[in-house]
Amino acid sequence: MKKILFSVIAVLSIVGTAFCADSETPDTPSTPGPAPRVSIFSTSTDWEGLTGLRYSEYRGEFIPSSGIVGRGLVLYYLDGFPCYGLGEGVRVWIGPRNRHEGELRIACLYAPDEIKFTWRNATRDADQAVSTGILTCPVESSGRELTIDLGKCDKGPDWDEYK
Repeated sequence: MKKILFSVIAVLSIVGTAFCADSETPDTPSTPGPAPRVSIFSTSTDWEGLTGLRYSEYRGEFIPSSGIVGRGLVLYYLDGFPCYGLGEGVRVWIGPRNRHEGELRIACLYAPDEIKFTWRNATRDADQAVSTGILTCPVESSGRELTIDLGKCDKGPDWDEYK
C-alpha cells in the first residue's frame, strides 16, 4: 500500500512540476519559439469496435467534368466517417479525354453518401504541390462500387480563405 501511495505522489509531483514549468505568468514575456508538434490519434483504427459495424472495401469510379478537370485534376481522398483511405488508393489523377491514373480505394463501415477530396489542377507528371482546397462530392453506390460525378461536386474555399 505504501508503494502505491508513494507512486501516486511521485506521478502527481512530476505532472505538477511539468504543468508549472509550461505555465506563463504575466511577468514573463512571451517569446516566439518553434511551433509545437501536433500528434493526431485517429479513432478510425477502431471504428468497427466503436460501432459494431464491419469494414468493407469500396472502389470509386469518376465521371469527369470538363469544368473542373481542365488539363488534369489531382485528388487526394480525405478520411472521414464512415471511411478511411487505403494506402495507394487515396491519390487519383484524372485527365482530359477520360484518362486517369490511380484508383480510389477506401474502407468503409457502409457506403458513404458524400466524400471529400483535396484538389488541384495539374498535369499527370507534375511534381507534388500544395492542393487548392476541398472538393465535396455526392456519391452513388452499387454494391462495393462508388460513382463520383465530378460535375456535381462543390468546391470549397481555397486554403488561404480558411481562418
